[in-house]
Amino acid sequence: MSSGGRLQSIDLDRPAAPLIHADIHAPDTPPIGTVLIAHGFMGYKDYGMIPRIGATVAEAGWAAVAFNFAHSGMSRDIATFARPELFAESTWNRQVEDLAFIRHAVRDGRVPGTNPEGPLVLMGHSRGGTAVLLAAGRWSGPDASVPAPDGVVTLAAPADADRSTPEMHEAFMKQGCITVQSNRTGQSLRINRSFIDEIAADQSGHDPVECSASIGCPMLLVHGEDDPTIPVSDLDRLATASEPNPGLRKLVISGGDHVMNVPNPLPDGDSSPQLDTFLKAVVGFLDTVS
Repeated sequence: MSSGGRLQSIDLDRPAAPLIHADIHAPDTPPIGTVLIAHGFMGYKDYGMIPRIGATVAEAGWAAVAFNFAHSGMSRDIATFARPELFAESTWNRQVEDLAFIRHAVRDGRVPGTNPEGPLVLMGHSRGGTAVLLAAGRWSGPDASVPAPDGVVTLAAPADADRSTPEMHEAFMKQGCITVQSNRTGQSLRINRSFIDEIAADQSGHDPVECSASIGCPMLLVHGEDDPTIPVSDLDRLATASEPNPGLRKLVISGGDHVMNVPNPLPDGDSSPQLDTFLKAVVGFLDTVS
C-alpha cells in the first residue's frame, strides 16, 4: 500500500450537459488503475462513507474518482439540492452516459491523478450500484460502443431499475411526475415521467439482473445482512445471474445496514465493523483486478 494520498477536486465539462463535480483521491505513487465511485439515490460524492472509500482505494495504490451524477441536483454545496430541476430529469440512461463520459475522460488523460492505461473499475452504492451494473452489462456485448470495465463492485444494489409502487405509476401517468421528500434537506423533489418511459422503451437494457449475466469481468457484489432499504434477497438475484462468471465474489456483511452502519457525514477517524469489512473486501478485490 502507498501511504497518505492526495485529494483534488475538478469539474468535468461537456457540450450541452451539466457539469460533473468530482473528487480525485490519488495515491502518492503512480496509480495502478482507477476506480469510479457512483453514489446512490439522493446521494452525492461526499455522502457518508464515500470519501472514506475513496481514501482507502488511494491507500491501496489506486486512484478513486468520486463524483456527482450530472443530474443529481447537487452542487459543491452539500447543504441542499441546489439544482432540483436537474434531479427531476435524472434517468438511468443519463447515469450510464455519465459513467461512459468519465471513463473516456480517464482514458484520454483528462482526469488528473488517474492512470489512463491501467485497469478501470466501476463501483456503486445503492442505485449507483445498479447504474454500474447497467453500464457494465451494456458495455459487455460484442457491438458495445464503450469498452467493458476491468472490474465491478456494488454495495446494496437494487436488482430492479423501477421500484415504483402502482400508486406512483398512476401519478406518473396522470401528473407527469411524482414528488419525493429528502429527509436530509427537507426539500420536495420532482421525478419526471421520463424516468419510467425510458425503462418501458428498453426493458432489457434496464434489467440489472439480465445485465449482470452479461458481465465477464471480475465482480464483487456486497450487501448488508440487515439492510432495511434494499433487502439482501436482491443480492441473491444478482449473484445468481452472475454465477457463470468465474470472477464473481459475493459478500453478505453481518449486521450491516444500507450505509454500513455509519452516519452522514462520517467524522474523520470514525468507522464501523461493517464498513471495515467492506473496505477490506474492496482492497482484496482490487488485488485480483490488478
